Amino acid sequence: MADWFSNLELLSKIYWLTAILGSLVFSVVMIMAFTGGDADDIDGDIEAGFQFISFKNLVGFFTIFGWSGIACIDAGLSTPLTIIVSTVCGLLMMVIMATLFYFISKLTDSGTLNYKNAIDAVGEVYLTIGEDRSRMGKVNVSVQGTMRELDALTDSLTPLKTGTIIKVVDVTSNGILIVDQTRKPIEASKVQPDPLLSNDTQKKISN
Repeated sequence: MADWFSNLELLSKIYWLTAILGSLVFSVVMIMAFTGGDADDIDGDIEAGFQFISFKNLVGFFTIFGWSGIACIDAGLSTPLTIIVSTVCGLLMMVIMATLFYFISKLTDSGTLNYKNAIDAVGEVYLTIGEDRSRMGKVNVSVQGTMRELDALTDSLTPLKTGTIIKVVDVTSNGILIVDQTRKPIEASKVQPDPLLSNDTQKKISN
């Protein structure tokens, strides 16, 4: 192996080293990305939209840059053409990886419950909530288009019993809803008296 490598030309050595090292790092990054690890911690990337230049994308660039350069050399292409083709292939890989991780982050975000989205939602008490945050209960509220059963507390001086209509007014840092009984209950419509009816008839209708 050592003799084989030492007999290579300088350009071939560069491409082989780039391809091998890039492949090793690329494998680790992909394993971390798809098995729950956070490869972004390596260089502090934050998935906040489409990112072309990131650690993962650069690893993909050098991996494909190396292997495509080796393929060009084996095909007998000239040095300038080899460099151009390998660079273009590496850039295309960066675009593909940036797009892939962008859509993965979108899918992850859409499936993650953001409790702040529950603020101002109206729901119903499922398990009685103790007064003045004395006992945690549960409420049914619609969050992000889905009806969910979530833990809740209240600042009300009276307990909120099962079936009480509530409104979410705040959310604690650990995801517990702060709710309050709705202040505007639905009122029954009042029948307006008909001036053409006699007083006796109106009293019968109202009774």
